[in-house]
Amino acid sequence: MSAKAKAKAKAKSNTKQTSNAKKYSILLPTYNEKQNLSIIVQLIVTALEPHNLCFEIVIIDDNSPDGTFEVAKQLQSIFGKQRIVLLKREKKLGLGTAYISGLQKATGDFIIIMDADFSHHPKYIPQFIAKQQSGDYDIVTGSRYIENGGVCGWGFDRKLVSRGANFLAVTALNPGNLSDLTGSFRLYKRKVLNDVIDQVISKGYVFQMEIIVRARAMGYSIAEVPIIFVDRIFGYSKLGTTEILGYLKGLWKLMQAV
Repeated sequence: MSAKAKAKAKAKSNTKQTSNAKKYSILLPTYNEKQNLSIIVQLIVTALEPHNLCFEIVIIDDNSPDGTFEVAKQLQSIFGKQRIVLLKREKKLGLGTAYISGLQKATGDFIIIMDADFSHHPKYIPQFIAKQQSGDYDIVTGSRYIENGGVCGWGFDRKLVSRGANFLAVTALNPGNLSDLTGSFRLYKRKVLNDVIDQVISKGYVFQMEIIVRARAMGYSIAEVPIIFVDRIFGYSKLGTTEILGYLKGLWKLMQAV
């Protein structure tokens, strides 16, 4: 076979592989993430491109006053509209509705949800995908509380609150062998997320927890991958008395609903 024929055959093979490949949509809700967005997008691209994965990044911005959406538009001009998908909402409407809006905009077979503030490192995404493929799991979730998982950058008080909140949730909701209900770095089969999210009634910090608890109750298979959660580098994390009381109220409602 000539070199020209080999090149043609290889191109045909690559086209076939691309057309049969599963597509991954990474949802990035943002609010005042101007300093973080360009770096996290580059980290995602760097983590996924070597694995020849078909993916898009869906940026859902709640009209950030710091100019986050302008950065998002610049990223789209660099990486292209097929790689960077933009959704701008008129105001801050909450994390739960951001996921729902992003899901409607996404075109992937799998949905990956993560934070844009470096708390969730994109290097774990290929591990999530490998884990999902190893057992055809419906959901793969990152866990801080299994072997090789952990938290970096939190003081003792914050760690105590997080551990306490997760322990309370696991004790109250009995999710089986799941160790980290309050985490939010996950991979879903698109159909599964659509099915589960239709049942969710919670908002705020309890939203992600309700998704995983309802998914377990509905019989979907869930696997965990250890992750190191890193406190945000730029900006600040909002966790005060109001958020804690909101979490406890949401947990109580979830106990009654599930």
